[in-house]
Amino acid sequence: MELEQIALTALACAKTYPDGTQGLKSTNLKVEPGEIMALLGPSGCGKTTLLRILAGLEMTDAGGQILFGDQDVTARPIEQRRVGMVFQHYALFPHMSVQRNIEYGLKVRGVDASTRQKTVGELIDLVRLGGLEHKRPAELSGGQKQRVALARAVAAGPRVLLLDEPLTALDSKLKDALRDELAELLRRLGITAVYVTHDQQEAMAIADRMAVMRAGEIIQVGDPETLYRQPTHAFVANFLGRVNILRRDIAHTQEGVLVLGTSIFRVPSHLGQELLVRPEDIVIDYPRPDYVTGVIEQRSFRGDHIQLRVRMEEQDPLIVDVSRDALFQQGDTVSVAFSPASFMRAKES
Repeated sequence: MELEQIALTALACAKTYPDGTQGLKSTNLKVEPGEIMALLGPSGCGKTTLLRILAGLEMTDAGGQILFGDQDVTARPIEQRRVGMVFQHYALFPHMSVQRNIEYGLKVRGVDASTRQKTVGELIDLVRLGGLEHKRPAELSGGQKQRVALARAVAAGPRVLLLDEPLTALDSKLKDALRDELAELLRRLGITAVYVTHDQQEAMAIADRMAVMRAGEIIQVGDPETLYRQPTHAFVANFLGRVNILRRDIAHTQEGVLVLGTSIFRVPSHLGQELLVRPEDIVIDYPRPDYVTGVIEQRSFRGDHIQLRVRMEEQDPLIVDVSRDALFQQGDTVSVAFSPASFMRAKES
């Protein structure tokens, strides 16, 4: 089954509710043809409001514009936009078989029986539901239900696929298994998709690019690695993982260097007063001459790694991730080293 690939563009989209609450500040977003874009952020940040505006379930404030390709759909309701939607609880019809759930939208649109049968057959093969055509939702696993919901959403050939936290209702272990499967299915479909989630790992696994949102606005857009390694805002750095903050003013920094104890680290001066570094980018060892030292206050086994909290002079405790085979123990004195390339700058506002 071939699906159309179009760009999706939101221009100056905003939403103010009748009580004066601003659900979304003026927002611009461009999703490339066939791209999976994740809207990522904490509850109440505006990601679902933006998704509903893209879908046509909410109308943007005056001046906002939604484009599907070159077509302006701003004033069109959802039924005229040709969007497919997948929700948190899948919303499958419990009394219908897999086959009838998938073909439901086609039947409502008056598609003839032979075309419906051909389309449903192709989708069942695509999402690997062969042999389950006559099963009802209650007889399916969580992953199978997800595939039915996805097949039903794309059966009518939508121009854009919108997914509203489809894995939220699942337990952690099942979610981990299904997110990789969902990512594979979306890429196999090749459709332009917008995926709403508050789960960082989920977004990184599924999306080509992510738009991180806070308080009704997009803070930064980029591919997962760029956002993780080169955040432009402290909120983005913290939301996408743990970070340590080294403050130059506390460390008596000279221009272009960071001074800690008797150690001097060369740091590009443009990085500003606060330097961010990920726990996995800090190197610790048993005490070495002329290296800054710290004391391990806490040791925590995390399965695939060990997390240490290291107390240093004139700095907040550092969170350091080391191999689970590392022999460091609580109370050990250790040397601390940083690679200049690992420092990040992230403004506060």
